[in-house]
Amino acid sequence: MGATKTEHFTTKQNQIATIAKALGHPARIAIIEYLLKVNECICGDIVNELPLAQPTVSQHLKELKNAGLIKGNIEGNAICYCIDETTFDLLNTYFSNIIAVTKEQKCC
Repeated sequence: MGATKTEHFTTKQNQIATIAKALGHPARIAIIEYLLKVNECICGDIVNELPLAQPTVSQHLKELKNAGLIKGNIEGNAICYCIDETTFDLLNTYFSNIIAVTKEQKCC
């Protein structure tokens, strides 16, 4: 989606698209799954868990944070990350609505 075309869509549509784009990389899915498993962690913990360099993990964390999927708190000289439940509630509502509508429809 071109940057100049986003104004033609609703705020919600743009928000869901941003979240979906952030979820579009397997490393980011792995980070979310890891955070779900451990509840919260320091960036270095994630680096030890994934076969990626620290700068690459940091870039993926930035994308997830910008999309609102994770949040981070500074603890000393490190950032502790965890899941942002608000965004996942939004996704749950969005996809639950799609599932409910498609169950009622008789398509092809």
